[in-house]
Amino acid sequence: MVALTAAVPALHAAGLIGIWNTDVAAGRSVLDEGAAAVMAGNPGLAGQPLPLEAALGRIHPDDRDWLFRQIRQVRRTGGPFSAEFRVLGEAGAVRWILNRGTISHIEDGRMQGLGAYIDTTVGHRSSSVPAALFAQGGEDPLLVAADRCIEAHTALKAGDHVDLRSLSELLLTSIGRTLARRLSS
Repeated sequence: MVALTAAVPALHAAGLIGIWNTDVAAGRSVLDEGAAAVMAGNPGLAGQPLPLEAALGRIHPDDRDWLFRQIRQVRRTGGPFSAEFRVLGEAGAVRWILNRGTISHIEDGRMQGLGAYIDTTVGHRSSSVPAALFAQGGEDPLLVAADRCIEAHTALKAGDHVDLRSLSELLLTSIGRTLARRLSS
């Protein structure tokens, strides 16, 4: 059996881009290295509190306005968030990204967001397909599981639980792929 720590690069190759954590009051998001590379265009920004415009600097121009409106809305109200959109990579290459997370109140009433980015490009036949907001009610068991998995993954990152963190990444990837298949069918 392959060690779970050796599987982490394979998880990223399978679609998991990275994790985000947002301090809503500060208006800043912290991205891990994978998310910083794809979403902000610079892996060196990982771990730094970034404003929305910098954290999502590579959003496709046609998706930017509606996506930022949706993000700002959930930052006001809290709750689950799901959106599929395009980002521009090197030399204008288009990638489709599924962003799944939740904004919730923490101990002192502040709101904090936690989530993950999954690459869903393979589910799209053409980069010219219009971007679509992916949102469903919280009753869907798969979406509830995605929210809980994001919370568990974030908690495990705070400790020294490499194998468990790898398992949560594997589960996030599998959930993301299932959600992506729903979008492409």
